[in-house]
Amino acid sequence: MKYPPSLVGLIRELSRLPGIGPKSAQRLAFYLFEQPREDIERLAGAILEAKRDLHTCPVCFNITDAERCDVCSDPTRDQDVICVVEEPGDVIAIERSGEYRGLYHVLHGVLSPMNGVGPERLHIKPLLPRVQDGMEVILATGTTVEGDATALYLQRLLEPLGAVVSRIAYGLPVGGALEYADEVTLGRAMSGRRRVNEAPTPPRPRRDDEDGTAPVPSPR
Repeated sequence: MKYPPSLVGLIRELSRLPGIGPKSAQRLAFYLFEQPREDIERLAGAILEAKRDLHTCPVCFNITDAERCDVCSDPTRDQDVICVVEEPGDVIAIERSGEYRGLYHVLHGVLSPMNGVGPERLHIKPLLPRVQDGMEVILATGTTVEGDATALYLQRLLEPLGAVVSRIAYGLPVGGALEYADEVTLGRAMSGRRRVNEAPTPPRPRRDDEDGTAPVPSPR
């Protein structure tokens, strides 16, 4: 049995959404078919309205419906700290934690040579003029291979500019994305950040009477 062309087209378009495979797209298509016409029109209207009204902030590239986003327009934010994130959803996640009052910069992705994503595909170049000597730049990309590679690339660009570069690490699982972390975990990750070039604590020098073995009690 062949599906009608209109249903095939709907499934195809739904499967193009992030995280939606062919099976999930098929289920969504059948679900939408069962909904009242007014609900579908309201959904379509919301999508069109968002596409019409929303754009990226010219400063930080977060999503906004104003000339500049709320964070960039807020004079009470700490102007000496910039938190670099992958996606606009990461900004929302960090804001929910309540542990950060600085500025943001949204890359809209991560470096991924396998997928053909190089530095020119991300909003990296506009970040550099924002960084002043002595500013802290928090690299809050995810703990995936691509996120770590992006953080390392940014570190090498930013440190020659005099930036204090730090990386969130505490509490985030390896391979995790910020937008899926809960507020407490993400808050601890932000407050527990460390400078990426911070030297590890050196081991305590061993005394001459220490050989690394357990002491042997002397006979009575």
